[in-house]
Order: sequence, then structure tokens, then C-alpha cells
Amino acid sequence: MAKPRIFVSSTYYDLKHVRSDIERFILEQGYDPILNERGHIAYGSREKLEEYCYKEVSQCDILVSIIGGRFGSSSTDEFSISNRELLEASRLGKQIYIFIDAAVASEYRTYQANKDIPGVKYPAVDDPKVYDFIEKVYNMPKNNTVHTFSCAADITIYLKEQWAGLFQRLLGDESKKSEVDIIQQLTETSDTLNQLVAFLVAEKQDSQVAISQILTINHPIFHEIERKADIPFRVFFETLGEMINIFDRLGYKLIPKSDFDAKDGYASWVLSDDINIVRISKEAFHVEYSDDDEKNISYSSKLKMFTSSDWSPELVEKDTKIPF
Repeated sequence: MAKPRIFVSSTYYDLKHVRSDIERFILEQGYDPILNERGHIAYGSREKLEEYCYKEVSQCDILVSIIGGRFGSSSTDEFSISNRELLEASRLGKQIYIFIDAAVASEYRTYQANKDIPGVKYPAVDDPKVYDFIEKVYNMPKNNTVHTFSCAADITIYLKEQWAGLFQRLLGDESKKSEVDIIQQLTETSDTLNQLVAFLVAEKQDSQVAISQILTINHPIFHEIERKADIPFRVFFETLGEMINIFDRLGYKLIPKSDFDAKDGYASWVLSDDINIVRISKEAFHVEYSDDDEKNISYSSKLKMFTSSDWSPELVEKDTKIPF
């Protein structure tokens, strides 16, 4: 089962004990902590090491940024690497939690009053650039909720409360999503009936063909695939081959039958995130087999007709890859 990946961003030497305590806390919650000193970041040879840190941020779900009194290792511009990690997470719209050492936060007010005066010394930091960055953090348009800490427990207590609230909100959103899906299904059913009535009133001949066409256009499999395969546009097909062609053009990878992630009775595709899987049951089609191989379903197999009341959501499944 997929776990939230939580990137811990800070300077190391001055905050290594805090980082260790937060790592322990994250593991206790059953989540995956990502810390540079633990070898959690895979480095390559083609780019600067810091670039691999930023790429790892993009693969995480949450970033915990801890700002202490040290500026840290410089990146390619005026910011440190840990500064850049936070900015990258903000750019990507990640869930961010920012914590500033209480002594640094207290002295930040002194910095604001004296930043234009050259030569002022700030005992809480090793470089005034720390305060320059804090100023930028407070001016971020989003993800800029900042909290101070005196010890690691201040951070873990706050995170525990926040993640509990996040989980509760997720449950509420899932409940509302179910209600929205029901309303959408009712709307689609109503639209189908309206089209049928309008056509049968206007045309009394060839009504069976027309009904079949309307049922095909409003087939519930299309909405199910759009929702579970994260497709942002209208999907339409009449045969297995046409459906496969849609997934191929989207760049989704068909899972071989011999693969661990395959499922009997379903054709399965890995989505573009390389994590989620969408499965389509062969029961959704009038299955025909190739002349040369009775084990291979023919691409010309036609879609079965279902009304919303006959449709079973299990004919289209969303799953995740088996981790190794």
C-alpha cells in the first residue's frame, strides 16, 4: 500500500537531533521519511547533487521545512539548498509545514528594524541571508503558515494535530465526492431519457437503432474510465481496439498477463504517474477471439450496452502497483 512520503528539509549539523526526532515520529505514524543523511535521495552523475534533492521533493507528498540559525550550503543563486527545496515544494503546490527556531524568529524583528543599516551583527544566525529568506517565506502567496519551535517536540505535536485534521478532512471530502457522483449519475440518466423521449416523439421509425445509438453515447463506462483513469476529456469508443488505442495515445502502459500487477479477467494499464492502475473487465465487452489464437481477445470485440441501473462500477477498477 502506498504511504505518504515526507521530505524533511533543513540544514544538517545544527539541527541533526531535531531531524532525527522528526524521522522517528514520521516512522511511528507509518509514513516514509525522506532525509538526505539517511541515503534516501538517489544521486546520479549527470547533474549537480542539489538538483537530485529538488527532484526528490517533486516525488514527495509533504515537505517539512525547519529553519534554524545556519544558512547552509549555497545553491546556484542567493539561496541555500534547503531554501530552494522549500521554494520548489511551494512551486509544485505541495503540502508544506514551516518551522523557525524560536530564537531566530525572535531576532527576526530586530533584523526588520535594522536590515538597511550595514554592519549590524545578529547573534542567532551565522548569516543575515537566513533573515532575507525568512522575509521571502512570509511573503509567499501560499503555503506560508509559519510556526516557531524550541525543541523537536513542538514540531511533532503540531504535525500530529495537523495530520489528524488532514485525515478527517479527507474523509469528509470522500463522502462529498460520493454524493457528487450520485448526482452526476442521476443527471446523465435524466439526459438519456430526455433524448429517448424527444427522438421517439419526433421519429417513430427505426427507433431500435436510435435507442442503441443513444445508449452507446451515454454509456456509463465512459464516465467511469474518465474518473478512475484521471482523463480530463470526454472518452468514447465502441470496440476493445478503440479503447486500447485511447490508452496507448495517453501513454498508459498495458500490463502483460504474466506480470504481478495483472488481474485475471481484466485488461490493466499503468497510468502516467507509474503508481496507479486502471483495470477494465472483459465482461464489459461482447468478447470475440482471434482466429489464430483462442486465448487472444479480438480487438473488434464490441462494447456491451448498459444503462446506469444495469452498470456495475467493478467493471472498471482503480488500483495501485504492488511495491517491491
